[in-house]
Amino acid sequence: MVKQSVFAGIPDILDEQKFAHGGNLRKMAEQAKCSPSDILDFSANVNPLGPPPWLGQVVGKALQQVDSYPDPDCHDLLMAASEAYKVWPTQVLAGNGASELLFAVAGMGGFSQAIIPSPAYVDYARACKAHRITVREVPMTEDFQVDFPKLGPLLTTPSLVYLCSPNNPTGSTFSAEDLREVATMFPHCRFVVDESFADFLPKDADRLIRNRPSNVITIVSLTKFYAIPGIRLGLAFADPDVIIRLKQRLPAWSVNILAQKVGVRCLKDTQYAQYTREQTALLRENLASGLRQIPGITVYPGAANYLLCRVDRIGQNAEPLFEKLLMEHRIAIRLCGNYEGLDNRWFRVAVRDEADNEWLINAMEAVSGTARAPVVKRSKRTPALMLQGTSSNAGKSVLAAAFCRILLQDGYSVAPFKAQNMSLNSFVTDSGGEMGRAQVTQAMACRLRPEVRMNPVLLKPGSDTGSQVIVMGQPVGNMSVREYVRYKPRAWEAVKTAYDSLANEYDVIVLEGAGSPAEVNLKHHDIVNMAMAKYADARVLLAGDIDRGGVFASIVGTMNLLTPQERSLVEGFIINRFRGDPSLLDPAFGQMFEHTGKPVMGTIPYIQSLGLPEEDSVSFKEGFRPESDKFPEDQCVDIAVIDLPRISNFNDIDPLYAEPDVRVRIVTDPKQIGTPDAIIIPGSKSTVPDMKALKSTGMAAMIRELVNSDSKTQVVGICGGFQMLGDLVDDPFGLESETSRMEGFGLLPVQTTLVPEKTLTRTWGRHTKSGHQVHGYEIHHGQTVTLADNLRVALRDNNGDPLGFARADGRVWGTYLHGLFDADEFRRWFIDQLRMRKGLSPLDEVQVRFDMEDALDHLASVVREAVGMDKIYKALGFSGCCNQASLFFNLGG
Repeated sequence: MVKQSVFAGIPDILDEQKFAHGGNLRKMAEQAKCSPSDILDFSANVNPLGPPPWLGQVVGKALQQVDSYPDPDCHDLLMAASEAYKVWPTQVLAGNGASELLFAVAGMGGFSQAIIPSPAYVDYARACKAHRITVREVPMTEDFQVDFPKLGPLLTTPSLVYLCSPNNPTGSTFSAEDLREVATMFPHCRFVVDESFADFLPKDADRLIRNRPSNVITIVSLTKFYAIPGIRLGLAFADPDVIIRLKQRLPAWSVNILAQKVGVRCLKDTQYAQYTREQTALLRENLASGLRQIPGITVYPGAANYLLCRVDRIGQNAEPLFEKLLMEHRIAIRLCGNYEGLDNRWFRVAVRDEADNEWLINAMEAVSGTARAPVVKRSKRTPALMLQGTSSNAGKSVLAAAFCRILLQDGYSVAPFKAQNMSLNSFVTDSGGEMGRAQVTQAMACRLRPEVRMNPVLLKPGSDTGSQVIVMGQPVGNMSVREYVRYKPRAWEAVKTAYDSLANEYDVIVLEGAGSPAEVNLKHHDIVNMAMAKYADARVLLAGDIDRGGVFASIVGTMNLLTPQERSLVEGFIINRFRGDPSLLDPAFGQMFEHTGKPVMGTIPYIQSLGLPEEDSVSFKEGFRPESDKFPEDQCVDIAVIDLPRISNFNDIDPLYAEPDVRVRIVTDPKQIGTPDAIIIPGSKSTVPDMKALKSTGMAAMIRELVNSDSKTQVVGICGGFQMLGDLVDDPFGLESETSRMEGFGLLPVQTTLVPEKTLTRTWGRHTKSGHQVHGYEIHHGQTVTLADNLRVALRDNNGDPLGFARADGRVWGTYLHGLFDADEFRRWFIDQLRMRKGLSPLDEVQVRFDMEDALDHLASVVREAVGMDKIYKALGFSGCCNQASLFFNLGG
């Protein structure tokens, strides 16, 4: 049966119902009494992968041209379209979305009736109504195929025929060859083929863009496939004379500059297109399979990014389902009762990503009364807060530690996590695993024992192009950058396993990113920034260091380089290390919000004498530490720390900074050494290259000269520094250098051989001369043996085995023990020995307890005062803090 409808005189309210679309979030939010952002929208059919990752960059660049009119001929866009679809530029026209082109076709005139196989996209009929064309709705077959034989008798009259493949809302397709045959048979008719969703079909699908009869106009939407409904862009393909007539129906400058620039890039991104086709097909089939398990729901097969469904329970329709999903679960589906040929039993759902699809299935099970478990919340993830930065050394590690302590104080069980850390500053856990020191500090903020799950991947650079890769605490090999990129999928699996394990044990996880999330050359294989935030469903705080300058440009620039999905994860910004009156920044905050749509969550003041380990070697190499509350200079001992190109575990020196009678200098040039009371050569990731560097600069010769002179300078080597003090370092396996053997500084009669097996152990022992206990950890490939009988054992472990050696005169000694200066009594004894050599009286009593508890509480109090924690808790889905627990911790409990 052919249904004829002439729209003159239909009330506006019926018009609104008949031509309603999906995706009206504002209206649905009003109905659900929530924010539009709270709704999970399955009513609008856009790419489930979201926009291409480059979208923000292209839009940002295009904004520079908004003060000029866009090209009215869309030259660059049409050239890109002609190249992508292999047609002449004269055969393609751009419009402000496919809908504008559909309306323009109806307005070309020449036909008094339109034939629409139904159900079909409602705007076909709406376009005809706008141009007073009589519409004849022709039912499709039961399996939603176009019944071309039934169309034949109607096409004897010149007609405008609207066809859709894949069909909206059914997802069915028709044979392009059948359409070519019919169009050839009826040359007096014009066939409008809507291929808005055809880009989701396999790449080799037969389409009507190139091999197209002259009376066929094909419409393509870039809006759906590239997930840019807010930009709007469509293309029409037809013979040149038709294109000219069609263009005359469009207003000037129909396609704005943003759409033109984005469209050019879309049409060139074949990688994104192929990945979309592969992933959408997989997601669609998985969603269909899940929905088919729900009793009373029939799911029809489709070839696009949506599925047509029907409620088949007797006496029921889809409207109660729509209401419950929206009101109870904040999920929107598309009711299809306004499609010709469908009734109120029908609904359509878009294909979204895996997590969203699973949430829809669970919610529909709950609504239908067949849920296997109660649906409590959309995200099944443990609440997670992530600190990312606009650059390295922006304060991410310290801020993560602050939030760890705040959450602990407020009564939550919390753990830190950093997927991948690149640092030579590592730590050995009680179980013998190696991890980054920053996560050790964060674990202490949580009052937890550090464990490798908190930092599953550690990279220790050994050169400018390669690193030792440590996974779950154990080395898996030395890799070049390219080798590690190939290995990353395996590392990512270890990261996810470690995170899931931690997240199952704690109330909340505080994550830390690395570097910047906007490093576009690294994003395609990222496992530590936005990829991790997405996996953890974390709310991201983006921190910028205002002390460096340029913080506002850095934040806005970072946001512009993120994808829309990545930007949605960002809760707001943290301005770090500010000196002065924070109210002076208020005007800038307003502009930041205008540019990004995100608020500044807090301004952290510059904290003098923080008392926590530095997050990376950048600060160490700058050589600055606050020197407040120090003795007069002539009452202090002078300790020179040799900077190394590949310095590791520089936090060994941190306890010395806190001492009131010690001045620590970072020395990079032999001329800076002077005659200090002590020289410390710290650890190195690459002993042989660093030793070679010290020799080439004259640093080694200067140290030897001080030891052999009348000066009272004492030289201490830790780990790699200990190895350098010896006579020889042998690297027969090429672990650190192509140079297999290299003479050391000749200050200790020892010899070191580097072996593949790595020593990773927590160690307790005693300093032999002072008798004081020491503790720490060992991380080294070296095996060191003595070459003389007159060497003293400097330290022994609890088993009595040597941990280091010293010359008989005590002027030179070395050890493999990292962290030995953490022991308060030994550290005071060491400093007092230097004092007495200098002619100063020993202080005897411990001056400073190296305990980070007070420092962490102080840090937490500063950050708590500067940041609106209520907003943080709301973002995490918590009602607020546990005041009783907060009071307990603040009182020192």
